[in-house]
Amino acid sequence: MIRDITIGQYYPADSVLHRLDPRTKLIITFIYISSLFISVNYISYGFVFVFLATIIGLSKVPIKFMLKGLKMIFVIIIFTVVFNVFLTPGETEVFRFWKIIIYKEGLITASLMATRLVFLIIGSSILTLTTSPITLTDGIEYLLKPLEKIKVPAHEIAMMMTIALRFIPILLEETDKIMKAQMARGADFETGGLIKRAKSMLPLLVPLFISAFRRADDLALAMEARCYRGGEGRTRMNVLKYKWQDGIAFLVIVCYLGVLIAFKLVL
Repeated sequence: MIRDITIGQYYPADSVLHRLDPRTKLIITFIYISSLFISVNYISYGFVFVFLATIIGLSKVPIKFMLKGLKMIFVIIIFTVVFNVFLTPGETEVFRFWKIIIYKEGLITASLMATRLVFLIIGSSILTLTTSPITLTDGIEYLLKPLEKIKVPAHEIAMMMTIALRFIPILLEETDKIMKAQMARGADFETGGLIKRAKSMLPLLVPLFISAFRRADDLALAMEARCYRGGEGRTRMNVLKYKWQDGIAFLVIVCYLGVLIAFKLVL
């Protein structure tokens, strides 16, 4: 289960999405996430599904690899559905038991919220799966560069964000190793109720924190050994340049957003 999280991982492949400029992918991802809050009906989400399926096909990342990342948010989806079903008021009553009332509007809202979460996780995963950490750092730094005029350290912020994102799969892998080591010594993480399982996870925290601090210290020493002193005066081996594929990508996302806005206005 720990290895099933795909956010922060990079999947090397030769696809159209992998060759796009990271700035293009960051902007498109932001527009895509914003579009999920524009979609308020099944027709709009059907269009989003077609768009997302097309993007996944172009990325050449196996669909099973993306879907397994949903296992870790399954509990969040269940909680979201339950809260929306029972707490959303409405007019059309579907089920009543004592003081528990389920309305048709609650069922619709719950299904739309669950769909939105699934689309959000998969769409965000595509960004990191198709963009290497170094390229992603460059893209974030370029987009934040105008903020340097007001003394915002764009390079340092981009570096911290990328390192934090890259540490997600590393720490998950470390957690998996610690769990297996403790299970070999008799620890039980799979039986019992929710509270018992939560308590059994507590012994993982100390070795995990120690490992995280050790890796952070090793990373800092490696950066100092390579004379890293921040972004001032640094050069890049690969300078980011927009290509014709990026223009087509921007045109596609503008058309996509226009269709969703049209759906919202008409429906």
